[in-house]
Amino acid sequence: MGSPDETGRLRSAAGVRCQTDIDADGRYGWRVVAQNGRVVAVSAIAFATYERCRASFEEVCRQHAVLTGGVQHTQENNGWMWIVRNEVGQRTIESARSYERYSTCRAAYARFRDLLRELGESGEFPWSGR
Repeated sequence: MGSPDETGRLRSAAGVRCQTDIDADGRYGWRVVAQNGRVVAVSAIAFATYERCRASFEEVCRQHAVLTGGVQHTQENNGWMWIVRNEVGQRTIESARSYERYSTCRAAYARFRDLLRELGESGEFPWSGR
């Protein structure tokens, strides 16, 4: 994944933040934003409250070891996307974009899983704003 920086955190998690969005129905979702501003992942579930949305992200980080997932074709085109499922098989996280190449998507999925593990083990959840 990456090597630790001077604080002991993996460089991949440095500058990563989680933000919430509100859809047209007033439901909340979260997204993970990399240091460069690119959205990396989004929640596949909408939540009735901000608090439940936030708790959901923190929960998937803590439960990283029991989550499953992988790479699959997108429904719209010939691209690839990755998904993460919870312990009961419900789709909970998905890549924020599709990838042209399987190998690129697979590498992005592996980096995101490493990030989830790091956040879950550290207990640090990088929320920005409400």
